Amino acid sequence: MEREHLIKPALDHPYPTIQYGKGVFLYDEQGKAYLDASSGAVTAGIGHGVQDIIDAMMEQASKVSFVYRSQFTSEPAEKLAKKLSDLAPGGDYWAFFVNSGSEATETAMKIAIQHWQEKGRLGKNKVISRRMSYHGITMGALSMSGHVLRRRRFIPLLEDFPVVAPAYCYRCPLNEASCQLACAGDLETAIKRIGAEHIAAFIAEPIVGAAGGAIVPPAGYFKKIKEICERYEILFIADEVMTGIARTGEMFGMQHEGVEPDLIALGKGLSAGYTPMAATLVKDHVMVPILQGSKSIMAGHTYSANPQSAAISLAVLDYALKHQLAQSAQNMGAYLLAKLRQMADGIEIIGDVRGRGLLLALEFVQDRGDKSMFPPAAGITSRIIDKAFQKGLLVYPAAGAVDGAGDAIIVAPPLVITEAEADQLVQLLEEAIREVADELSRESAGGGKDGEI
Repeated sequence: MEREHLIKPALDHPYPTIQYGKGVFLYDEQGKAYLDASSGAVTAGIGHGVQDIIDAMMEQASKVSFVYRSQFTSEPAEKLAKKLSDLAPGGDYWAFFVNSGSEATETAMKIAIQHWQEKGRLGKNKVISRRMSYHGITMGALSMSGHVLRRRRFIPLLEDFPVVAPAYCYRCPLNEASCQLACAGDLETAIKRIGAEHIAAFIAEPIVGAAGGAIVPPAGYFKKIKEICERYEILFIADEVMTGIARTGEMFGMQHEGVEPDLIALGKGLSAGYTPMAATLVKDHVMVPILQGSKSIMAGHTYSANPQSAAISLAVLDYALKHQLAQSAQNMGAYLLAKLRQMADGIEIIGDVRGRGLLLALEFVQDRGDKSMFPPAAGITSRIIDKAFQKGLLVYPAAGAVDGAGDAIIVAPPLVITEAEADQLVQLLEEAIREVADELSRESAGGGKDGEI
């Protein structure tokens, strides 16, 4: 067998070769169809093989694909920046374009710190985040992340930023019988302990993604968070890498909360997988001291704001607006959530079904009554994902939410999914989960996994 040269996520795992995609389906070289119930990594929001985007791609490539941002600007980049400002909560944003969500959150962190430096407040250089969080894989983004499993290898190199309790109602971290948004109040507690004079910003996802699985905060949570940030002169960064661009039923996840972040990180759905593209959006008032001071953001990447990716992302936004995909996410999200909850009623290992729009998740438990988790060694998340994959269904992992334990999967199909396709999704997912549940029952009765003595 010929040796491989491509580094894949699991080096000892064989991967099918994909030949093409259309709508919510991908097709491998053997002709097998895969229903993309996770939009890849919650990215392919408008579906695969959309001709409008292919046309925009080719049109821009026939003009110019790359210019360096310190030498030129381009019409697509200027138009994209304005369109994002017009769409974002409250408007009046500047845009800094990068290549990935990790770069977008890290750039937001750097801009927040630079904002205070330009105001002469050099001590404000920490970014607070939540213990159950994931903001990216670069060192700065990972420092802001509370995802235990993804931090573990790099602990000596990371800042210890995550300190605040998550808004995780299914497993309230503060054990509050009467909520009163105690999880939001935990931010104020942390600020008082650390000292507001040391804190530049607070970062959070509108809905927790990979670090927990579509965890929606209680109503009023982010209003209280923003109020606390303003009281202590701390910038609020909304990590909309997963929630942004129609995924949750609004163009931005924060629009559900009626909150205007000071900075927003975008990725994934911004280009819908048609090109590497992400953005950091910065409110006017955050830019003012920089405009009056150094007049330069200390960040940048070779491909930042390249006209090819900007034109593609602009076409993705136009497509999402033209086809009212935010409304589709809202309608189909309600349909799919109801179907998943109906399915879950008869499967005891499903503890919770949750989410908003077409960012949904299922959490798995040993016992519904006490919500006890499976031990990590049981590998429940990976087993369910593997079973689904064998059946031609793609779902996304959200394991390790509670101090490295816990099992969940994200269900986030392209926003163009139909009811018939959603029904097929639920049927395949139910088959996969039931097969794993049956295996667990046999293992429990026999004292080990199938084939073990």
